[in-house]
Amino acid sequence: MSGVGRHAVVAGAGIGGLTAAVALHRSGWRVTVCERAPGPAAVGAGIVLAPNALRALDHIGFDLTAAAGRAVPAAMGLRRPDGRWLSRADTTALSARYGGPPLAVHRAALTEALTGALPPGTVRYGVTLTSVDASGDHPVVHTSAGRPEGSADLVIAADGIHSPLRRAFFPAHPGLRYSGETAWRTVLPASASPGGLATAETWGRGERFGVVPLADGRTYVYATAVVPPGHRPADVRAELLRRFGTWHDPVPALLERFDPAAVLQHDLYDLAAPLPRLHHGRIAWLGDAAHAMTPNLGQGGCQAIEDAAVLAHLLADTPAHRIPTALAAYTTARHTRTDAVRVRARRAGRVAALAHPLAVALRDLAIRAVPARAAHRALDDLFDGFTLPDGTGGARAVVGTGR
Repeated sequence: MSGVGRHAVVAGAGIGGLTAAVALHRSGWRVTVCERAPGPAAVGAGIVLAPNALRALDHIGFDLTAAAGRAVPAAMGLRRPDGRWLSRADTTALSARYGGPPLAVHRAALTEALTGALPPGTVRYGVTLTSVDASGDHPVVHTSAGRPEGSADLVIAADGIHSPLRRAFFPAHPGLRYSGETAWRTVLPASASPGGLATAETWGRGERFGVVPLADGRTYVYATAVVPPGHRPADVRAELLRRFGTWHDPVPALLERFDPAAVLQHDLYDLAAPLPRLHHGRIAWLGDAAHAMTPNLGQGGCQAIEDAAVLAHLLADTPAHRIPTALAAYTTARHTRTDAVRVRARRAGRVAALAHPLAVALRDLAIRAVPARAAHRALDDLFDGFTLPDGTGGARAVVGTGR
């Protein structure tokens, strides 16, 4: 394989960075992942991987269910705060249309499985990639270890939503934009999780509440609200009970079982504008570092996985001197799709966050009026949109779609 002996340095051991590392390793690359956290993340919440992300993982030869444990089908239904269904998920129809339903897994289980697919020592915890000198033929990487790491054939900037490498190489970019919402997330242990829960999201007036059962009996729970940035209640449980305590079952019961110390809160941001490109010389950006988006479509992690699969596909048989050309092809392959998803997620969030009673009533009526088949068609460009460059400037669909 032409990747043998080539060295890639990845900034960030999140889902996108680890997926890229696994994909390149399986193409023969030597990979070093620099992760500023002192060790594997012990905290986190759930993630729902849509069919497009599952096909991307299949393409790189990573079996999610074998590696991360039994994943749970997680087709999402929508409800009102009084419990009335706006739309119900049809797992059978999704499987028939896309080759399988979305699957829910704990983020920590996924990152642990991806790390386990790499040679020992690939991930260097407690090491931050501080800067990259891209002035020469090969980028020179500097880290918090206090010495230059030497040159690399490739640097992958998977350093998250606040990406220092994005700011360094695109200083004129406007950066992040606050969506107007904050989110609380937690995973309830099996002992605190009621049985018989359905994957669903409930939309109120400027507030949402989501429930996603996980494979081992735990439950991923999240909530959002329209608040000023930086809003941090002194008593998280009291705040959530005030907002959601009168909503339909099982919302109040789940809130009563929250451990406030285990609740993560993050204001929701996306990029204010697309990056001009997703590469610079031998540096490539992926995931939140490249196209941070709000979670309204559940596509943030999914698009990072797609990025990794496409990037590795373009680099698998690329001679060393052609790596910058391959990265330019990566920009061509990914820039339009990821920005379209980013914009669509922003628009979906605006609809979900409506607060005026009349606007909410019209929104709910419109959702209920959409036939299931039409709703599925609206997902086609997301769930069937993962393609691989075909080497001629075009793209080919990835085998696995059910349509």
